Amino acid sequence: MLDDKLIVEARGESLLAVKFTAMASPCEVLLPPMSEHAALAMGAVAAQEARRVEKKYSRYRDDSVTAWIHENRGTTIEVDPETASLIDFAGQCFDLSEGLFDITSGVLRRAWNFDGSDQIPKADVIAGLLPLVGFEKLQWHSPCLLLPTGMELDFGGIGKEYAVDRAYELLTAPDWTPFLINFGGDLRANRPPSHGPWQVGIERPDTDREATMLLDLEHGALATSGDSRRFLLKDGIRYGHILNPLTGWPVPESPRSITVAASSCTEAGLLSTVAMLHGAAAQAYLEEQGVRYWLLE
Repeated sequence: MLDDKLIVEARGESLLAVKFTAMASPCEVLLPPMSEHAALAMGAVAAQEARRVEKKYSRYRDDSVTAWIHENRGTTIEVDPETASLIDFAGQCFDLSEGLFDITSGVLRRAWNFDGSDQIPKADVIAGLLPLVGFEKLQWHSPCLLLPTGMELDFGGIGKEYAVDRAYELLTAPDWTPFLINFGGDLRANRPPSHGPWQVGIERPDTDREATMLLDLEHGALATSGDSRRFLLKDGIRYGHILNPLTGWPVPESPRSITVAASSCTEAGLLSTVAMLHGAAAQAYLEEQGVRYWLLE
């Protein structure tokens, strides 16, 4: 059934899926059997929150907070509490990753277009953009921000995971119904349904959502980083879309995908992305963090 672009679909005899699209991704909320009305009500909460976060922080909209920040480059502005919290978190990520996770690195998109072709940008073009990258170059004293002229903020690296956690909090607050939120492969569950753990597939790289393994998840979050759909290929070398902000280039010898389990989706997403940025040392980094992970070469 369709209700404001929400579709309720039976998954066998023991699950319902409320499906919708947000953040350019297929999204769903998995639920135990219940009335269609109740399922749509829960799905609507998740969908509205996903679309709210997307509208507020998308770099593709001219009415987003991100666009407003960019319009006011070079001057000091005061951001709202939610945006201030996200910038604070991004600053913590920057420090903890020793500069590998940087929300100012989106400016490198001016050089890179990961469309599967062999069009590698020239080194001098990338070098010319590097002075515009670096969280430490922001003048940030919460809630006041001065974004230097020419620089950009890009919340895309944390936006989807943040939306999962926000939707999770909203669905947890009024009820204790088991649910699993899945926004484009980043997910979080509150508790398992009565028939047993949630079954979660980890996608095999270079397939159309074909699972390479199934995981049992009772509660907590999973996030995946990988290069399956966005890359360049030249002279037999694959250039994945995850860029090292310190060099402006894709990280060599990265795994094809990394899935990390954590208590929140935001934390899982940070760990999986930073692990990818460690390239050949990804597994060693994850071992140091003491987290559960699944790595595909």
